[in-house]
Amino acid sequence: MADQTQQIANLQRLLAITRQMAATTDLTQLLQTIIEATVEVLACERATIFLYEKKTDELYSLVATGAESIRFPADQGIAGAAARERRVVHVPDAYADPRFNREIDKKTGFRTRQLLTFPLENLEGELMGVLQALNKRSGAFALEDEEMARILSAQAGVALHRYALLEEYAEKQRMARDLELARKIQTQLLPDRSPSIEGYEIAGWNRSADETGGDCYDFIELADKRHGILLADATGHGIGAALVIAQCRSLTRAMLSLTEDLSRVALHVNRVLSHDLMDDRFVTAFVGLLDAQRHRLDYFSAGQGPLLFVSGDRVERRTASGIPLAVVDDLECDSEHYEFEPGATAILLTDGFFETANVTGDLFGDERVIEIVRSNAQMPLDTLIQTLHDAVQRYSDGAKQADDLTAVLIRRKRA
Repeated sequence: MADQTQQIANLQRLLAITRQMAATTDLTQLLQTIIEATVEVLACERATIFLYEKKTDELYSLVATGAESIRFPADQGIAGAAARERRVVHVPDAYADPRFNREIDKKTGFRTRQLLTFPLENLEGELMGVLQALNKRSGAFALEDEEMARILSAQAGVALHRYALLEEYAEKQRMARDLELARKIQTQLLPDRSPSIEGYEIAGWNRSADETGGDCYDFIELADKRHGILLADATGHGIGAALVIAQCRSLTRAMLSLTEDLSRVALHVNRVLSHDLMDDRFVTAFVGLLDAQRHRLDYFSAGQGPLLFVSGDRVERRTASGIPLAVVDDLECDSEHYEFEPGATAILLTDGFFETANVTGDLFGDERVIEIVRSNAQMPLDTLIQTLHDAVQRYSDGAKQADDLTAVLIRRKRA
């Protein structure tokens, strides 16, 4: 009768513990609750939880009554046996079992006599960890203790899985907030309006494939009514590319404030990026100086191309004047120039436009870009860029945008 009364009391205690675990959202508190319940229900001296880390296939402890944190491969020791075999492992004499690690007792000064070790699983049978009870106070662990351990481990496994899901959700929410903040910061780096240049119309536009992107454009007002123009594209897209492109923009602005020698600008921006970026990262960039009084655009193109210049029926396709930035330490990138005739348009696009593919894998290419520009020679440039984007979307048959898209168009007005 006494045993039955104790069993009912233990089950009632387990029910209360289950409710407590369900109300806990802090991992340390949850683990401490499970350990305290184990010590109480199994009437043992100590207990330890080893959480399972799937990525490294290891077991590790965050909370252990009277012991330091421990980490080891998930197939080793008595805890490893319980994890591997997914069953309760009862060791009546710890020092007689070759799987027992005596070093922990040496470090803590604790003497382990018996061990009751059981796996913690979620409802799908996935391993969440292992729980060990040490030294039954009344002598030895019995079959009733093993049964209680199974009940306790089932509740604890589900509680740990619930915490993991909540943490995963919270992490996604944190990432979403961080990405939104990064997107806002990157958007603020883009010009809020196009420059007003007598005799010229100029427009820029950007749309990232992700929340943040690896493309940018910029307009920089310089002395003598000249304007710096930047179009750049870092490898990849997302947060990493956004950080690279922000650095490239800042370096270019800083160098143009010091010198208008484009070869020096290319050399120094390249050196810094080469030093800072990993080997698999680089940036294609167009940096130009527009002199509206002389109707001349001086520029260097580090891997950025094709560059398209359309004037009436004439079309000039120009390739890059050098390799991308950050490929080699010392970059030789000669500057070139283009002279605008009345009505001429410079078309600067990142490769996301040209390399958009249709359902058969054919690329949008430069011919379609040129045809749209020539067919809409009187259209305002902001509208023309939107027309280009709409054409790219139709060509891809509504497929998700695969790469960042950025455009800068410069047109000399007719008299």
